[in-house]
Amino acid sequence: MATSVEIWPDNVRAFNVFQGLRTQWRVGMGGATGLDFLVVYRRMDRLGLTPEEYDRLDEDIQVMEATALTVMHEQIEERSANSR
Repeated sequence: MATSVEIWPDNVRAFNVFQGLRTQWRVGMGGATGLDFLVVYRRMDRLGLTPEEYDRLDEDIQVMEATALTVMHEQIEERSANSR
């Protein structure tokens, strides 16, 4: 089931970069461990950002990464609990 969300204008760039990284997760035995930041920074380098914009985008992506990891790990725990 798809969910519609509204992206605030201040977050559009961070969302677009994050969405473009959807295949760039590092994964271990317990699931995703985080984004491959070598790829993140390469993509960010191509955007022609000021140092302040770069730092802000980096922080925004890290917030989204942390939230996504929390949700993914909660889903893994739910599936594990439901299979017992």
